[in-house]
Formats: sequence, C-alpha cells, structure tokens
Amino acid sequence: MKKIIIHISGNVQQAGFRAKVVAIANALEIKGNVQNLSDGRVKIIAEGEDADLERFIRGININNTLINVSDIAKEYSNPTGDYERFYKLVSEGETDERLDTAADLLKEIIHVAKNGFNRLENKQDVMIEKQDVMIEKQDVMIEKQDIMIKKQDVMIEKQTETMDKIDQSRIEITSEIRSTKDDFRSHIDERISMIEHDIAQIKAKIMV
Repeated sequence: MKKIIIHISGNVQQAGFRAKVVAIANALEIKGNVQNLSDGRVKIIAEGEDADLERFIRGININNTLINVSDIAKEYSNPTGDYERFYKLVSEGETDERLDTAADLLKEIIHVAKNGFNRLENKQDVMIEKQDVMIEKQDVMIEKQDIMIKKQDVMIEKQTETMDKIDQSRIEITSEIRSTKDDFRSHIDERISMIEHDIAQIKAKIMV
C-alpha cells in the first residue's frame, strides 16, 4: 500500500474533473479525497496498491473538450489508513456532491449536444457541397445540351440548304429537259415539213 498526494494543473476546475476522479478512484478501490485549491489546481490524496495508483494516475490524465490536464505533480508517502472511501471535499460556496454530480452530467449533456450539432452542421455542409456539385454537373449537362441543340440547328440549316439546292437543281434540270424536248420537237417538225415538201415536188415532177 502507498499514499500519494497529487497536484493537478490545467483546466481542471468547473469542468467536471473531480467527478471523474471520484469515479476512477472508486473503480480501482482507491481511498482518499479530491478538492479544488484557490490557485486553480486540484489536490488529490489517494491510498491504494502501487499498481492501482499508477493506473489511477494514468486515468486522471484527462484531455478532452472540457478538461485539460497540463501537469501532474506527485509526492509519495506511507499510507495512514484514515480514509474509508474516496470522496470529494466541498469548500464553502460549492454545491454538495449530488448537485455537483448533476451539474457534471449537465455539462456532459451540453458537450454531447454541441458535438451533435457540430456533426449535424458538418453533415449539412457535406450535403450542401454535394448539392453544389450536382448543380454544377447539371449546369455542365445543360451547357452540353445547348451545344447539341445548336449543332442540331446547324445540321438542320445545312440540310435545309442542301434540300433547297437539290430543289433548285431539279427545277433547272426539268427546265433544261423541257427546253431540249421543245427544241427537238421543233427540229423534227421542221424536218418533217421539209421532207413532205420534197416528196410533193418529186410527185409533181413524176406526174408531169
């Protein structure tokens, strides 16, 4: 068995540190007490087996959102056996142990709630970022669709121009064919007239 006097420095007052010290000490069956000092430190007197005291020291070296242990000063001595349990000393103006435990629990609830809101805000930020990415992708898709529509319009215009050219060519070809037919017909009629004239002259000579 050993006795140890510990002075804890850091953010260890009004942060629920003593309640955690009591819980750790009770779990290890360590006897003694813990109290706040006027200089902002916390003093712990603990008696127990050497191995349990080492685990106790490691356990109270807490660093989280509320509690920040910056230094642990230790002084070993022989145990006195004056302590039947481990408890928290309450100075004048402090609440009793039950109210203080309730306050510690409230602090933890507030801490959990804040972390929950932070996680929720982080999730919302992630969702907003994803929505922004989706909107950007939609914008890109819309731009691509606009480009495709413009290309389709250009293709339609070219097709229209081509069809117009084909129609114009068809009209010109049809006109040329008709003109050629008319010329050919006139030429044939003229030849036939000449032949008929020649035949008439031949007949007239024969008759004479």
